[in-house]
Amino acid sequence: MQLLLALWISLLPYLGAAPAAEAARNHCQVYGAVYLERNPLYKNTASHVVYLGEQEAFADMVVYRESNKLFADAPAVWFVTPTKAFASHVLYVTDQRHQADFTVHFTDVRSFATCRE
Repeated sequence: MQLLLALWISLLPYLGAAPAAEAARNHCQVYGAVYLERNPLYKNTASHVVYLGEQEAFADMVVYRESNKLFADAPAVWFVTPTKAFASHVLYVTDQRHQADFTVHFTDVRSFATCRE
């Protein structure tokens, strides 16, 4: 029994489950039409959990809010849509930084928009 357990533990890195989960959580691929969900009842329908920070230095992503959906075509450039039906990405906004997948800071200058991995 211990031999089977040791074999199973040694094969875990080669099963391939971790890279697929990591690719699904890449926050630099979030751009375009984004809906910011704030209702905790719909937290499970969101693709990522984000924390909106006030300081640019500690943010994982510095985001520029685009006013036209057609121009939100680069990483860290979002068109924040008021309806969930028109969104490409649904993100749940939390008040607790430790619960977030990544932190976001909004900037007023498009050239400052960046994603830090």
